[in-house]
Amino acid sequence: MSDAPGWTSPGSQPPEHDPDTTTAPPAQPQPSQPQGWTAGPGVPPQGGSYGQPGYGQQPGSYPGQQPGGPGHHPGYGQQPPAGWGAPPPTWGPKEYAAKPGVIPLRPLGLGEILDGAVSTARAHWRTVLAISLGIAIVIQLLSGFAMKLWLSESSGIAALENNPDPTTEELRDGLLDLGAFSSVAGIAMLVGSVLATAMLTIVVSRAVLGRSVTLGEAWDDSRRQLGRLLGLTLLTGLIIVAAVCVPVLLGVLLGSPAVAILGMIAGIVLAVWLWVRLSLAAPALMLERQGVLTALRRSYKLVSNSWWRIFGIQLLITILITMVAGILEFPFTILAELAGSGSVDGFISGSLTDVTWTYLLISGIGGVLGSAITLPISAGVAALLYIDLRIRREALDLELARAAGITPHPGS
Repeated sequence: MSDAPGWTSPGSQPPEHDPDTTTAPPAQPQPSQPQGWTAGPGVPPQGGSYGQPGYGQQPGSYPGQQPGGPGHHPGYGQQPPAGWGAPPPTWGPKEYAAKPGVIPLRPLGLGEILDGAVSTARAHWRTVLAISLGIAIVIQLLSGFAMKLWLSESSGIAALENNPDPTTEELRDGLLDLGAFSSVAGIAMLVGSVLATAMLTIVVSRAVLGRSVTLGEAWDDSRRQLGRLLGLTLLTGLIIVAAVCVPVLLGVLLGSPAVAILGMIAGIVLAVWLWVRLSLAAPALMLERQGVLTALRRSYKLVSNSWWRIFGIQLLITILITMVAGILEFPFTILAELAGSGSVDGFISGSLTDVTWTYLLISGIGGVLGSAITLPISAGVAALLYIDLRIRREALDLELARAAGITPHPGS
């Protein structure tokens, strides 16, 4: 898939066509070559692409519409050029839309996006489960060993508990142990989320076309972009943190608490705005084989004029997966506390350093289950939001239908 001609960067130049030379229309790509992820300028390319017949209709017509004048199909939200004999179609609840895979090839609603993510996990459960479950287990193992090593009764943190007057050395040891644990757990989460996002995005892109994908194929298609995706994740996090910290720092330097508070509020608003504008950079990087900066610009452009919609969907999905993870993990956390402390009194009076292997094992099972369920949903929603915006802005549905080898028929 990665070598198919449709997976190119939006910065690349399209093939040149001589307008004065009459050539035969290019042959349609085989279904095994998924064209359509090429980032276009927002209008269909010339030379027999969006306006090319082959959907069981005449050029320039839609299913159920009489043939009109020459030209290509208008994009969503655009008026047709002069000479078209009928108004542009609208996607109503009964309008035909090809569905080769987990979503219909038309602009998607919230329910269809969520259903597409869940359907991907069901249809390709072996690959999805192998990715999400394997990554979740590794993350929990690393985090558990780090917690046992640096937050146990023999750690520097234990010396600070119930110690109102710690020495400088005790403070230093406690901070070092806490920093070591946080670093190991944070790096494990970062690398695991990057790997899961990369591979699951590939699975979703195949599922949209109704194609199967193995674990090895998902790895082969994603591994070349892993370094870039890691860099993208770090850079995005740095941008969001800077958006919050810089206004606060300016207020502190000015010596005004009021300015610092206002700066913090403004920084949080700016960080949320940037988070939404850059939230589709990962699928753009993976599916279009972008560089880091190009993927950021791509997401920034795609989300323009759709900020509130993307914000609402992302916020709702974040709340949903947080609740699902909490519901799955809560019983295991309670059971782990009771098993680790040996009694209800021990559970209530337990401290941070009362970490036993029993506690780590039981709570780790809950964490693995929560991550195995939520990772595919989170990655799937981001990828489908990206596809939805490209369908709305660039008529990507036509290219995806061609890639899937589908020929819609009027009235189907």
